[in-house]
Amino acid sequence: MGGIGAYPGTFDPPTVAHLAIAEAAWKQGRLERVHLVVSRTPLGKAPAVPSFEDRVAVLEDVAASRPWLEISTTDARLIGDISRDYDAVVMGADKWLQVLDPTWYGGSGADRDRAVASLPPVLLALRPGSPLPAALPPQVTVLDIGADHAGVSSTLARGGRVEWMAPEAARFDRRTGAWSDPARYSACRDSTGPPG
Repeated sequence: MGGIGAYPGTFDPPTVAHLAIAEAAWKQGRLERVHLVVSRTPLGKAPAVPSFEDRVAVLEDVAASRPWLEISTTDARLIGDISRDYDAVVMGADKWLQVLDPTWYGGSGADRDRAVASLPPVLLALRPGSPLPAALPPQVTVLDIGADHAGVSSTLARGGRVEWMAPEAARFDRRTGAWSDPARYSACRDSTGPPG
């Protein structure tokens, strides 16, 4: 495949599973680099704590020790728009189902079909043990992801599973409470500016 792959997400927080997916896409898709692409106004989500700037700073820290990983930000919201200038797009099954849902295209199946057809090759990460989504188009390749990431989610990491955070995110969280203690993070941010 080669080229550069876009892996859109909020990464709120980035988890060990996000990193495993990004690395699998890099290796299995034979990509030069993977960009974690963060939308300033993500579709269907509105993360407020930690701030967009702090989430991006944590991701920059994550990428600093992985030369194949870079961070990009965008104002685009739809996967088709985010991935337009990339050679591949990386996503999980939940995001793939969102891409297929006409609701995100004003209810238009035709607009959805055009958006799906316009996607670059898709590198799809399924949760281990999950069934394949029906009718995968030919531009979709399913990544082989280790079973040890089956239950990992950002939601559960925010809920206390700090060990599932990427190490750089866990360090930031210990220092600021960014995900495990939003009140402490907000108080620190209000009194001194962005946590360091």
